[in-house]
Amino acid sequence: MESTYLSSVVKQFEYYKMLGEKAMMQLPDEAIFWRYNAESNSIALIVNHIVGNMLSRFTDFLTTDGEKPWRNRDAEFEDMFANREELLTYWNKGWVCLLNALGELTEADLEKIVYIRNDGHSVVEAINRQLAHYPYHIGQIVFIAKMAAGEKWETLSIPRNKSNDYNARKFTNEKSVRHFTDDL
Repeated sequence: MESTYLSSVVKQFEYYKMLGEKAMMQLPDEAIFWRYNAESNSIALIVNHIVGNMLSRFTDFLTTDGEKPWRNRDAEFEDMFANREELLTYWNKGWVCLLNALGELTEADLEKIVYIRNDGHSVVEAINRQLAHYPYHIGQIVFIAKMAAGEKWETLSIPRNKSNDYNARKFTNEKSVRHFTDDL
């Protein structure tokens, strides 16, 4: 994986994985399964959907359609986890599938065409599609977790009223080319 693009997207995906995990770690088990109402998704349902999508899209990424015949997307929005341990095991299964698939790609693969529901995408387009999709849902996880944690919430980014401190620290560093996640 010699591509700057590939190493950058891996870091981006790993960053969002970390955000989801840090959000879920702040909650008691019951909060992970809480739903605002019958039409809302719990964190557990969102995880189930993200992982279902990852497994479908990135299993045999270069050689089969990203919407696998075995995927049951509708079932991803039904409760299936008995506890946090099952949920996190499944969460990790999806991330391993995604990151392994990305790790096998080369620069030469980036312009190849892959299909999602018979729609052709360059490999870059297919990756970018998922790099928009997963953070969208991880943002939902973080939002639900923040609501559920209430005053106990520990921020996952620059704390309120600390931007000046953060910027002052960053600007004491020499300019260099690095990924923003390298500091985490």
